[in-house]
Amino acid sequence: MTQSPTHIHKAVREHYAERIKNATLSTKQSKDNASCCGPLQQAQGDADNCCGPENNLYPEDLLATLPEGESAVSYGCGDPVTLASLQPGQTVLDLGSGAGLDCFFAAKKVGEAGKVIGVDMTPEMVARARSSTKRMNLSNVEFRQGYIEDLPVESNSVDVIISNCVINLSPDKAQVFREAYRALNPGGKLAVSDIVTDGPLPERVKSNLSAWAGCVAGALDLQDYIAALEAAGFVDVRYSPEYFPPALVDQAVDELGEAFSPEERAGTSIYQAVFSARITAQKPR
Repeated sequence: MTQSPTHIHKAVREHYAERIKNATLSTKQSKDNASCCGPLQQAQGDADNCCGPENNLYPEDLLATLPEGESAVSYGCGDPVTLASLQPGQTVLDLGSGAGLDCFFAAKKVGEAGKVIGVDMTPEMVARARSSTKRMNLSNVEFRQGYIEDLPVESNSVDVIISNCVINLSPDKAQVFREAYRALNPGGKLAVSDIVTDGPLPERVKSNLSAWAGCVAGALDLQDYIAALEAAGFVDVRYSPEYFPPALVDQAVDELGEAFSPEERAGTSIYQAVFSARITAQKPR
């Protein structure tokens, strides 16, 4: 298919273009805190992502693979690289690769015999990722501009697909899963961290584009997410949840203003209504 951008694509692209510009201009004293769900300062460099100050997304040994002084700009909600259990020589595709952090980690895992391809629709993100690749002198990583609903990747050409808090932003997740299935080799693996819900979100939240660009409104119910993966052909779908710190949920709700009533906020279920899920699936051999 030839992807035609929707108003949601446009809103998300503009949102993250502004974020990477801010991250480029920011210092350790002035950070870009308007990422997916909130700020997180990682052990190395400047990192912005979804999971809040009480959660470190990546293990220290993985962060240590970044060269000293390289900025760890992330807008993710998990660690799909570790989840994928990457092996030397594999070809990896990152859906919505952003500034390239997960691609750089994956490149270390697959080694010189492997290859990592990052796909992102935001030109500013692709430019930042390519600049970092050149600066780090990585020969096994490349970045392509494109939509995850219409991947610029040949069929049956990658061993593992990863993604970090991106699929939830797509207005056509079923098509994303069909494209992922097409790109994977038989026996290939999908390993993603993504924002999902447990039960439907209020329609007033789903219609808020700023919330969509912040990972909230675009999230599927977990059971619908699994059903869409299976409908695309994936098997052995597995998941595990990771809930956000209550303080981070309170912050996100505050940013949505009147999206939740005081009665809704008073209930404890809101703290488990939206969460980060680690999801794996296989393409049959």
